[in-house]
Amino acid sequence: MLSIILPAKNEAAALALLLPRLRAGWPDADIIVVDDGSTDDTPRVCSEAGVRTVRQAYSMGNGAAIKRGAREARGDILVFMDADGQHDPTLIPRLLDRLDEGFDMVVGARDWSGQAGVGRGVANTIYNWLASRMTGFAVKDLTSGFRAVRADKFREFLHLLPNGFSYPTTCTMAFFRSAYAVAYEPIPVARRVGRSHIRPLRDGVRFLLIIFKIATLYSPLKLFMPVSLSFFVLGAGYYAYTFDREHRFTNMSMLLFSAAVIVFLIGLISEQITALTYRRDA
Repeated sequence: MLSIILPAKNEAAALALLLPRLRAGWPDADIIVVDDGSTDDTPRVCSEAGVRTVRQAYSMGNGAAIKRGAREARGDILVFMDADGQHDPTLIPRLLDRLDEGFDMVVGARDWSGQAGVGRGVANTIYNWLASRMTGFAVKDLTSGFRAVRADKFREFLHLLPNGFSYPTTCTMAFFRSAYAVAYEPIPVARRVGRSHIRPLRDGVRFLLIIFKIATLYSPLKLFMPVSLSFFVLGAGYYAYTFDREHRFTNMSMLLFSAAVIVFLIGLISEQITALTYRRDA
């Protein structure tokens, strides 16, 4: 059985266009709209479209809506879509076909024209590059919200997903870390209906933190080791300079060497914590 999950907050205008197309194209699917505390006509639109609505008592965030939808879903295959009209429901078969090839998650990958502005495009390009370096695989769209996954595998990582934005980043890195097969399917993306809930200034810091989260989710030592080596090289270089000029070992050199050791040990501990996080019980 197929479950199609759409997290929605004040997306009545887009859902009025999208839900009839979904119901017509997938009459037997378990279509779930997770209403994240909407104050518009989202509940009425969902009721008229004949889809299942799960309403949050108040807004908990995009990730919280995804987790709620995954728990409520009845299907063994989950398709996640944005409720803002950007994703074309006629593209779902393309994701499912790739899933049938043996993949555990298939992500709809946007090109540059599908990015919501230059700033978002640059940020996503950096995320994709960093994730590709960390995992050793070509990550074509780390933050896409249009994806098909096997329900049992996705639910393994519900406890890792944040309540706010960036759930795609977390679940993608979790799948790679757990050696689940991930594929990317190129898709076109339409302009969203209505206004985006992302705020550039507020979310700028959040996007910066995502960069560090990408590294710590997959392999912390790949982040901490270069930092540790940098401190060690600086300490050795400064020691060589002061020894040549003053023939002594300074406090600054000791501080840099100590920082190198501390950062390396933190990386080792983080690596162990990450390994325990992804350990699967029998």
